[in-house]
Amino acid sequence: MESVKTPSHLAPRPRRARGLVQEIVEGLEADIRNGHIQPGDKLPSEAEIMGRFDVSRTVVREAISKLQASKKVETRHGIGTFALPPADTSNFKIADEDFATVSDVIAVLELRISLEAEAAGLAAQRRTETNLNALTAALDAFLNSIKQDSDAVPPDFQFHMEVARATQNQHFTDLMTYLGAMIIPRTRVNTPSSAPEGRYQYLQRVHAEHESILNAIRNQDVDAARAAMRTHLGNSRERLRKSQIQPQERQK
Repeated sequence: MESVKTPSHLAPRPRRARGLVQEIVEGLEADIRNGHIQPGDKLPSEAEIMGRFDVSRTVVREAISKLQASKKVETRHGIGTFALPPADTSNFKIADEDFATVSDVIAVLELRISLEAEAAGLAAQRRTETNLNALTAALDAFLNSIKQDSDAVPPDFQFHMEVARATQNQHFTDLMTYLGAMIIPRTRVNTPSSAPEGRYQYLQRVHAEHESILNAIRNQDVDAARAAMRTHLGNSRERLRKSQIQPQERQK
């Protein structure tokens, strides 16, 4: 006697690794964080979210409740649910005025050394092929940018952002997003113009340092990745220190 096959559309769905509610919360948070949904924008309708994540209305409503509780969205009855601007917290803040001097920029670099060296190590452990492709794209964009006489700040920041993403730890990504491209010293101090070897060679050296970080992450060499990131950011710090000393020497 032949067994009766259950139609595919009636077969039970395999259990998802994460809870359905959390899956929606993380998906919508990512849309807000990446700018696909701007503060003040109306979220997709319940029906659209149900279709996107293939879930029930009850699951969607629970996810929206969680987003409301974390102050990511607000629901206006009869109108819809809207994204809120990021919460203004006084616990930790790095503002424009915190980059007023070279010493300020060096201080932020010291913070980055401790954070990003560990991020590079985690990235080496956890990176995916998608992460490697994104890191390679950022590296290529950096090289193309300096060939076009640019300061290459956007692809420089993008490279560090992709290292943070490769940790698979959202807190690293959130912190890099919060800091933004202002953490790249060239946005505050024109180090390429004062480099003895000239702008292009200076940025080529930065590119080579990025390449060392990527190679270690690709090879899943945790210690080498940490060391390469520490060397890269440490070199940035030393270049800034030299830029402080040189004007003083000229005045003697």
